[in-house]
Amino acid sequence: MKRSLDSRVDYSLILPVFCLLVIGVVSIYIAVSHDYPHNVWSILGQQLAWIALGIVISFVVMFFNTKFLWQSTPYLYALGLILMVLPLVFYNPSLVAVTGAKNWVSIGGVTLFQPSEFMKISYILILAYVIVTFTTKHKAKERTIGLDFLLIMWMTLFTIPVLVLLALQSDLGTALVFIAIFAGLVLLSGVSWKIIVPIFVAASSAIAGFLAIFITKDGRAFLHNLGMPTYQINRILAWLNPFDYAQTTTYQQAQGQIAIGSGGLFGQGFNVSNLLIPVRESDMIFTVIAEDFGFIGSVAVVALYLLLIYRMLKITLKSNNQFYTYISTGFIMMLLFHIFENIGAVTGLLPLTGIPLPFISQGGSAIISNLIGVGLLLSMSYHTHLADEKSGHTRSKRKKVVLKKVK
Repeated sequence: MKRSLDSRVDYSLILPVFCLLVIGVVSIYIAVSHDYPHNVWSILGQQLAWIALGIVISFVVMFFNTKFLWQSTPYLYALGLILMVLPLVFYNPSLVAVTGAKNWVSIGGVTLFQPSEFMKISYILILAYVIVTFTTKHKAKERTIGLDFLLIMWMTLFTIPVLVLLALQSDLGTALVFIAIFAGLVLLSGVSWKIIVPIFVAASSAIAGFLAIFITKDGRAFLHNLGMPTYQINRILAWLNPFDYAQTTTYQQAQGQIAIGSGGLFGQGFNVSNLLIPVRESDMIFTVIAEDFGFIGSVAVVALYLLLIYRMLKITLKSNNQFYTYISTGFIMMLLFHIFENIGAVTGLLPLTGIPLPFISQGGSAIISNLIGVGLLLSMSYHTHLADEKSGHTRSKRKKVVLKKVK
C-alpha cells in the first residue's frame, strides 16, 4: 500500500530542532533588545531569514538518496576547501583585529559567511566516504593493526588540508570541532584499542604538559615566543582565573558566570538583563537562557539536545546503510562537541573558543550548516521508510498460488 510523503518525514526529529530554534529566536530577541535596542527587528529578521533558508535547504537535502550523496561527496569536499581559502583573501581587518582570526569572508566591509561551518558537513561526508571505500576494499582481509593504521592514514590525508587552512585562519576553536569529528569516526570505524589507548594517553599527557607550562608566567612567555597568539593566551587565562582580570581581559567570562548565577532556580523573568555581556546574542547566548529562565530553563535546553541526539541515534540504528551511519555519527559528534564546549565555556568549565550553541546562537552560517545536517538525518529516515514500503509492496504483489486437486 502506498504511503504519503508526510508519513515518511520524521517529525520526532523535527520537533526538538523546532523547539531549539524558537528558544534561539526568543533568546536573541532578549539579548539584542538590551544591547542593540534600535536594531532589534533587523537583527531578528535576518536570523529568521537564515532559519527559513536553512529549513528550505534541509527539506531539499531530505530527498537526496545514497547514490547522489556518494557521487557528490568528492566535489563537495573540494568546494569546501575552495571556500576555506576565501577568508584568507577577503577579510575585514578590523574584525581580525578584534577576534584574532580570519575565519569570515568579508567584501567591501560587509561580512558574508563563515566557510568553516559548511566545511564541517563536507568533512563528515568525505570521512564517511573514505571509511566505506576502505572497508569495502579490504573486507575480505582480516582486520589487523597495519590495516587500522592505513585507514587512519587515509582519514588523516583528507584532514590535513582542513587543519592547515584553519591554522592559517588562526581558528583553533573550529579546528577542535574537526578533531572531535575525526575521533568519533575513528572509534566507530572499528580501529583497535591498541592504537586508540596509546593515542589517548599521549594526547592527555600533552594537554597536561601544556597546562603545566602555561600556569607559569615564564611558560606563557615561552609559548608566546613559539607563536601562540595573545588572544588565545588571554582566553585560557580567563578560563583559569576568570575573576582576576574581571574588568579587562576576562570581563566577558566573569560577567557571564555572574549572570548564570543570578538566574537561580527559576530565572529573573522574560526580557530581564541586569548585566552587560559582550556578544551574548552569539557565543554567550546560554547566559541569556540561564539569567532569564534559570536552572529549570537551562536543564530544559539540555534535555532538548539529549532528545535530539537520542532521535538521531534511533534513526542511525534503524538504517542499514553504512555510509549513512558514518555521516550520522560525524554529525552527532559535531553537535555534542558544540554543546559541550559552548555550555562548558560560559559556565567556566572550559576555555572560550568562539563555538556557537547549535540552533540557538545568532549566525547564518552555523544555522544553515546545522539544518543541512538535520536534512541528512531526515534523508536517512525518509529513505529507510521508502525502502520498507518498497519491500512491503513487493510482498503484497506476490501471486497467489492455488493447488488444484489431481483427478
